[in-house]
Amino acid sequence: MKPVIIIPARYESSRLPGKPLKDIQGKSMIQRTYERCLQALPAKDIYVATDDCLIKDHCEMFGADVIMTSSSCLTGTDRLAEASQRINCDVVINVQGDEPVINPSDIIKIIDAAKQYPGEIINGMASIDTQEEFNNPSIPKVVTAPDGKLLYMSRGAIPITKQLEFKSAWKQICIYAFPLDSLRAFAEQTIKTPLEQIEDIEILRYIEMGYDVRMIELSGSSFAIDTPEDLERVREYLNVT
Repeated sequence: MKPVIIIPARYESSRLPGKPLKDIQGKSMIQRTYERCLQALPAKDIYVATDDCLIKDHCEMFGADVIMTSSSCLTGTDRLAEASQRINCDVVINVQGDEPVINPSDIIKIIDAAKQYPGEIINGMASIDTQEEFNNPSIPKVVTAPDGKLLYMSRGAIPITKQLEFKSAWKQICIYAFPLDSLRAFAEQTIKTPLEQIEDIEILRYIEMGYDVRMIELSGSSFAIDTPEDLERVREYLNVT
C-alpha cells in the first residue's frame, strides 16, 4: 500500500479569511501543519492541494509540492479527490490545513490503520473531557457502534442523557484515510447530501451514501482552527510550550 498525505487548503474561509497563511509564532498555519506531516511521511509523499495562487506561492517557498485544483470543489474531500487523480498512490491521508499542532503519531496511527483495514475509510476521534468542548459547535461529536464503525457525527451535544447531562463523549480528529475508489465516489456527488449540508460535516456524505467509516482512537492533542478565537488560543499554546 502506497499512502500519500494531501493537505487541502483554501483562502476563502467564511469565519477566518486567509486562514492557511495566518502567522503563528513566526510561521504560517499551513507551514506548521506541513512540518508536522514531515514527521509521518517523507516530503516526496506530501502535497498541498489548493485553488489559490497566494497559498501555492507561499507553500513552494518552504519546499512543499503543490497541486492546483478548481475553485468549484464543494469540500476539502472533493479537493482531495481532484488532486489524487494526479498522484500515484493507493490511499490518501487527509490532514486538514488548519491543524498546526497536530500530533504526528496520530497521523502515523491512521496510516497504520489504513494498512490494517485495506479498502476502508478511516477517521480519528478522541475523548471529550470537558463540558465546554461538549457544548462547542465547532467540535463535531462522534457516536460509534461497538465495533468502532461511525453511527453519526454532529455539531450538537451528543450523546446526552434524558436530563440533558454530559456523561461521556467523543470528538472528531480531522485525519482521514481514503481509498481511491471511495474518493472518486464521494466526488461524483454534485451537491452536498442533506445531513452533510445541515451539519457542515463532510464525512456524513459517506454515511448517507451507505459507506462504513471506521473510527480510530487518537491522542486528541490538536487544535483545529476555525475562528479568530481558535487562532489566539493556539498562539498562546505555542508561546508556553
